[in-house]
Amino acid sequence: MSESLKIWCNQSLSDAAIAELQAGIGNHSLILASERGNNLSAGGPTASLADADIAFGQPDPEQLMSLDTVRWTELTSAGYTRYDRDDLRASLTVNGAQMTNSSSVYAEPCAQHLLAFMLALARQLPQALLDQFGSRSWDFEALRPNTRILNADTVLIVGFGAIGERLSELLAPFGLEVIGLRRTVRGDEPIPTHTLDKLERYLPSADHVVNILPAHSTTDGLFGETQFVLMKSGAVFYNIGRGTTVNQSSLDSALRTGRLTAAYLDVTDPEPLPPDHLLWTSPNCFITPHIGGGHGDESISLVRHFLANLKRFEAGQPLEDRIA
Repeated sequence: MSESLKIWCNQSLSDAAIAELQAGIGNHSLILASERGNNLSAGGPTASLADADIAFGQPDPEQLMSLDTVRWTELTSAGYTRYDRDDLRASLTVNGAQMTNSSSVYAEPCAQHLLAFMLALARQLPQALLDQFGSRSWDFEALRPNTRILNADTVLIVGFGAIGERLSELLAPFGLEVIGLRRTVRGDEPIPTHTLDKLERYLPSADHVVNILPAHSTTDGLFGETQFVLMKSGAVFYNIGRGTTVNQSSLDSALRTGRLTAAYLDVTDPEPLPPDHLLWTSPNCFITPHIGGGHGDESISLVRHFLANLKRFEAGQPLEDRIA
């Protein structure tokens, strides 16, 4: 493709990332929106988007549908809830446009975040840190018998996609049984994978239930009282998908009754989680503030993912992480 394209961006990027983006687009021109946010921000309408051939960031979906000039949109997030709409997909089809996300950028950090969660509890690290910052009682007799190794445990990954696939690779050396659930099974998954409607069948046998589900009308409150009761006694629950997929009162109850050993949450509903929310005091509930996908060179990673897709777009090749 020899034509010069206008690339619009409303992602807040580091200076180094902007410089790499500017250098990497070659003869194309860059339009930086006057208001830019992070990849969790819901970008609003902006006049400059109307001049663009390509959008990179978080464009307003209503405005995107009103334009027939934007030929490709790359979202700077793995999640795409507000773009997961039949009317938007129809609009893209009519206009011959494409949409991709940045799930490949976040697969590695999110998978490592989950592995850190799993190892931390098995080795009693949170409890030891609480002792260090509390009584400093050197609680050998309480902590050592509760340490575990992961080998031979069963891990159920709910929402098996790029993050789940990378997590399964990281878990491979531990000799775990890893099972995946997803909305649609392709048949080429690297682990045994089943459709999401089999959730209640597999919950009772899982030592670790890893929730990577996106926000969607079909996943809202999917993990509720019934699902937590079905879980194996002593299981651990992890959520790095979206907080709306969990009934948090039911999760709190499962922790307080001892049905679950612990919960690790990187996402909650709402975010930020209010200081007086019950989850802050739920026993063995450990919370990180939606940092699972974060890494120091996140801006650079997003730009490089976009530039690699730009080369594919120029060559008429299939785009990576295409969602529409």
